[in-house]
Amino acid sequence: MAKRKSERDPEELPDASDKGKQNNDDESGSDEDMDMVNVDFEWFDPQPAVDFHGLKTLLRQLLDVDNQLFNLSELADLILSQPLLGSTVKVDGNETDPYAFLTVLNLETHKEKKVIQDLTAYLSKKSTSLPALPSLLNASSQAQVGLILTERFINIPHEIVPPMYTMLLEEIQWALAEKEPYAFTHYLVLSKCYSEVQSSLPSNDAPPSKKKKNNSKEGEETFYFHPEDEMLHKHAVGYTSFEYDSPVDEGASDSKRAFQELGVKPKGHMVLIEAGKFEGAVEAVKTYLNGQ
Repeated sequence: MAKRKSERDPEELPDASDKGKQNNDDESGSDEDMDMVNVDFEWFDPQPAVDFHGLKTLLRQLLDVDNQLFNLSELADLILSQPLLGSTVKVDGNETDPYAFLTVLNLETHKEKKVIQDLTAYLSKKSTSLPALPSLLNASSQAQVGLILTERFINIPHEIVPPMYTMLLEEIQWALAEKEPYAFTHYLVLSKCYSEVQSSLPSNDAPPSKKKKNNSKEGEETFYFHPEDEMLHKHAVGYTSFEYDSPVDEGASDSKRAFQELGVKPKGHMVLIEAGKFEGAVEAVKTYLNGQ
């Protein structure tokens, strides 16, 4: 399959330098002013020669405390084995580590690989609130499920996401034209969410709380690390959040509190989308994240 991806974003991101100029004009000389950094993001195909360690870091972040349950080296190698499908986002050229990535893996095609077997079993176990999924992941199923893996560092602007999804759609079409195994019946997007929990710090160490949260599972409010997930929900067969298997130390949520009153408890998240509705989901994500 010939390389067709441009290394530059087809959709320009907001220019941070313009925002910085406006702030300086409005609040010149103020100690409150924030320095704005103008960064050029570039989109690349995954590079087997340079991206292995960067992808492992992002996969570790995506799978959170349960990352230890999987062979991340094998998973990174699998992603890099299809370098013309999916994207990485970098800021200092192609030879640097990625700040974000997005790819899709065919769970049926790679079902003999140990890491895919582990992931499939794990996701099936976590899909109790997504009843359509276990049968699709069953070994006897005829479904072709594309597992979408995507993650980015927390300070990366969400405007980088629409180009990655747009290019993925194009690359799948090119792959299908060349008879490659990407005729998916469903897409399963693996992501992360979180809930807020009361601080476990002693009252004299914790900041004063202005509101109380219901910490029961029935009353928990869910927040999303990836805002596009809420748009994907509207086009999905279903979606679910799930607890991680690996135990965490008491007070771990406080370590993620970072200048807010409540602790943060990360969870896994999955969105299942039929292939026929995936393009519409991508268009909705583009509209939402681009502020249209």
